[in-house]
Amino acid sequence: MATRAADLTAVPDRVMLDANVLLAATDEGRAEHRDALTVVNDGLGLSLPDALGNVRAIRERTTLLAEDSKVTDRLLGLLADVECRGRQIHDANVVATMLVYGIGAVVTINVRDFARFGGHVDLIRL
Repeated sequence: MATRAADLTAVPDRVMLDANVLLAATDEGRAEHRDALTVVNDGLGLSLPDALGNVRAIRERTTLLAEDSKVTDRLLGLLADVECRGRQIHDANVVATMLVYGIGAVVTINVRDFARFGGHVDLIRL
């Protein structure tokens, strides 16, 4: 079962943001927009200069993780442990990356996408 981001009493030191959280933060039409902005902690503008500033702000607040041979090896092990097919492999790769870098929680809108990995990482629903 996933914890809702708004219900957290303490934020984990490190979490993975699923891409859908960043998309929701940039799309005012999404139901999760306000919650996503809270998680990202930055209101995102619509003009090109604002968008570029937001990318810079996100880059300053985040760490880009390399998908190297360690991640590939962990992915192969994870796929042997958890049944995945098609696009689910992308989510498995996200989890493999998290595991290699010692990240224990993922913030996502699509908890169902990551539910199969609940034994490996904590799920935080936006």
